[in-house]
Amino acid sequence: MASQMTDCIVTYRGDIVENRHMVHAAIVDANGKLRYAVGDPFRVTLPRSAAKPAQALAILETGALDKFSFDDKDLALMCASHNSEDRHLSRARAMLATIHAEETDLRCGGHAALSEPVNKTWIKADYTPTAICNNCSGKHAGMIAGAKALGADIASYHMPENAMQSRVRRVIEDLSGLDEHGVKWGIDGCNLPTPALPLNSLAQLYSTFATAADEVESNIDLSKRTENLARVFRAMSQSPELVGGEGRFCTRLMAAYQGGLIGKIGAEGCYGIGVRKAIQHGADTAIGIAIKIEDGNKPILYSAIMEILEQLNIGTQEIREKLADLHHPKLLNTAGVEIGKVSCSIKVRAV
Repeated sequence: MASQMTDCIVTYRGDIVENRHMVHAAIVDANGKLRYAVGDPFRVTLPRSAAKPAQALAILETGALDKFSFDDKDLALMCASHNSEDRHLSRARAMLATIHAEETDLRCGGHAALSEPVNKTWIKADYTPTAICNNCSGKHAGMIAGAKALGADIASYHMPENAMQSRVRRVIEDLSGLDEHGVKWGIDGCNLPTPALPLNSLAQLYSTFATAADEVESNIDLSKRTENLARVFRAMSQSPELVGGEGRFCTRLMAAYQGGLIGKIGAEGCYGIGVRKAIQHGADTAIGIAIKIEDGNKPILYSAIMEILEQLNIGTQEIREKLADLHHPKLLNTAGVEIGKVSCSIKVRAV
């Protein structure tokens, strides 16, 4: 195992080390083979919202999108941790109306927006956010639709024993290459079951989405699962503004790479990326990347992602420059004075 010093991103105040943030990452190919690593690539990790593409696939495979005539933008919102902007809330409300459900049917609860501008607007209006404002409301609307398509109980769509959640468990196991004993389960912040699995298995899950996106364009005989995987990839990469929103890293990353990858954040410093073969230099396969920051620091997570993409030479330098402010962020005090720096000391190693 590499030393802790080379598996850290270090923040400095002046020339003084203030924090060392441990980074773990796994990079796997289309066959699930571990190609590269940072820190412990087998660290058991809760993907949290980074599991949403797989959860959306489970909804898609219930037949709910066909049954209720949902489009790819609706599918993108099912994958979202959105800003609660008007475009997000209006679509979530329309999804509920389409399936003849009410906001009171959502089991996610309300919270402050992930967007500071949205929060300021709400505060000025003395508005209390409700369940539709939850960053996961698109996923929950999709879960209700999936439960209806399966003929399952709607009130308990969020419970582990519900048929909708049984579908999610099977999809997670299939895509990660694990069996029911290899995935542990907890309860997420939005009140749905959330898996825990090794980083290399989460990376394998993401490589499966990117591989499907490649296969769809090769005009070979495809399985329905492959078509569905590619549809989730397409929905996210073509509507990144719905997956996050104004200023959000997921949105900026996917917009910069223009269909070459998908990326999804999970709470407490987790991230999953599926990278198509075409945007890698000399690659023979799509890859999946899973990253975990040990202390859950979000700005450090973004810096780590960009450093890993640079070391792997994913995309062009011009593309990566669009996110340079997150790769090497300026550390400013309240007076706007630059008082330190972020040093990306991690080293992606071949395994």
